[in-house]
Amino acid sequence: MANALNSRMLLATIIVGAAALASAQAAEMTTKANRERCYGIAKAGQNSCAAANGKHSCATDAKASYSGQDFREVAKGTCEAMNGSLQPFDGVNPKIKDPKIKE
Repeated sequence: MANALNSRMLLATIIVGAAALASAQAAEMTTKANRERCYGIAKAGQNSCAAANGKHSCATDAKASYSGQDFREVAKGTCEAMNGSLQPFDGVNPKIKDPKIKE
C-alpha cells in the first residue's frame, strides 16, 4: 500500500513539474516574441548581448555608451521612441546627448 502511494505521489510530482516547465517555456517564448533589439541606446556595460560587429561576444561587455553595434532588448515598438535603431550602425548614436561624450 505504501509503495503504491509513493508511486502515485512521484507520478503526480513529475506531472506537475512537467506542466510548470512547459508553462515557463511558453512564457519565455511569448516574452521574446514581444521584444526587439534596439541599437545605440545601451550605456557601457549594459548591453544585452554580443556586438553586431563581433568586437565582443557577451552581455555587459560594451566599452562605449550608445554604440551603434551594441543593443538592449526592449519591448517591441519602443526602440525608436528611445532614439534607438532597429538596425546596427557605425559610430555612436547621434540622437542621444551624453555630457560625457565629447562631440
